[in-house]
Amino acid sequence: MPSYKDMSLVRAGLRLVGQNGCGKSVVPAYRRYATSCKSPKGVVVGVYSKDGDKPPKTTANAVSLDDALGGKLLTLIRERGMDGTPGKGLLFSGFEGEYQAVAVVGVGKQGAAYNENEELDEGMENVRVAAGTGARALQLQGMYEVHVDAMDYPEQAAEGAALAVWRYNANKRKKNRIQTPKLDMYGKGDRDAWVRGLFKAESQNLARRLSDTPANMMTPSIFAQAAVDALCPCGVSVEVRSMDWIEDMNLNSFLMIAKGSCEPPLLLECSYCGTTPEDRPVLLLGQGLTFHSGGLCLKPKKGMDQYRGAMAGAAVCVGVLRAAAALSLPMNITAVMPLCEHMPSGMAVKCGDVVTLLNGTTMGIKNVDKAPVVQLADPLLYAQATYKPKLVIDIGTVAMGVNYAVGGGASGLWTTSKSVWQNFRKSGGLTGDRVWRFPLFKYYKQIVNKNITYDLCNTGRGPASSCLAAAILHTLVPCAEWAHLDIRGTGMLTRINTRPYLLKDSMTGRPTRTVIQFMYQMACSG
Repeated sequence: MPSYKDMSLVRAGLRLVGQNGCGKSVVPAYRRYATSCKSPKGVVVGVYSKDGDKPPKTTANAVSLDDALGGKLLTLIRERGMDGTPGKGLLFSGFEGEYQAVAVVGVGKQGAAYNENEELDEGMENVRVAAGTGARALQLQGMYEVHVDAMDYPEQAAEGAALAVWRYNANKRKKNRIQTPKLDMYGKGDRDAWVRGLFKAESQNLARRLSDTPANMMTPSIFAQAAVDALCPCGVSVEVRSMDWIEDMNLNSFLMIAKGSCEPPLLLECSYCGTTPEDRPVLLLGQGLTFHSGGLCLKPKKGMDQYRGAMAGAAVCVGVLRAAAALSLPMNITAVMPLCEHMPSGMAVKCGDVVTLLNGTTMGIKNVDKAPVVQLADPLLYAQATYKPKLVIDIGTVAMGVNYAVGGGASGLWTTSKSVWQNFRKSGGLTGDRVWRFPLFKYYKQIVNKNITYDLCNTGRGPASSCLAAAILHTLVPCAEWAHLDIRGTGMLTRINTRPYLLKDSMTGRPTRTVIQFMYQMACSG
């Protein structure tokens, strides 16, 4: 499978539309066939890569479209020498009939399947890339409605298209916004699968919106209201706990991080009941730092704005709950999300402070920039005691170590369960949003527990910051099966090798679809 490049489609009549990151065409340009798209409706169809000397083969729906266009489409494809490479295509305009803009995009090898080395279903991912590339090209041409060929994978086609046409533009004047087109499936295909794909993509887009909103417009109280607005209409119950309640429950580690800001902290408890109330739920714990300045250990000014996305873990939890309700998954899911800002002030937590957790453990805070594990500690203990979950999954942008290790290629996973790892591995391969398992050796626990004046340290010593953070959280989960997802490299800004259906320099909403798929697999396995 070719590596992801900054490929885009541009309107060119009969010109090839693939461009590299420098904006240069990757193939020769041809004479313009038509100069404008008169209809606000476009369609995306796929073409498979060449098999030896044979000409590239189009999808069945592309053949049907060609018949409707009097055979013009296939003739143009052959004349322009398309090779079916994923993410490369042609954009034609000027046709008579329902569609005057047609995006033909490469889908790669027909019958592509799971690649063990890549841990990825390449057939599904190629369809996401093709659908996303074509849909975005038509969107940029002003299409108000885009129909997408299912290309044998309607769910993945819907995901790619819906993710590609979404962008955060709430702070632009309406006249400067790029219109989000209406999406529909073109031709034959499983419509139920298409709708499932839309649900999953819309849930990830919800996480993207929450993460990308500026911090002054996404304070803890605003996030809580956004969660209520998104989840309550779906039948998910939402409890918003105030600062007084947090103090009464002695969630002291959470309060230590929150007290530097004038914005009051909140704790969200959201429950989706898809089966009998007696069934033990899966517990999601979402890190909700709506802005992470580093506190008194202030982060560098360059790039500090990206830490509005330090609440990506909580955003993913909201997206997962919304999708679970929309898909009516037969399981119970509870999400607990501590929400606060981490700011410097005269009230802020100081290096060397010690806090006593709910279970009596004392935690020393050597580095206040390492706030996520401190913020999550007491909420993690509270949630386990309250809900008695069968599985605990905490999600957050916890430590930079995972970003240095695997970058945006995969989310880091630490777990005590082989079956949980296998299910996450499978779900990542199916969604194209992979996870990678890291070790939970006693070596790391010994580092964070080896202290003279307190029981536990929020940093430990030496490298492997992500493994040390996971070890800290693991010590707070004595019984239940547990998994820790560190999404520092995947859930925030994407800058390098951005997938064609996501936007560079924007929040990703990852790994929302992977967690949804994991929940789906759990529900199906009983």
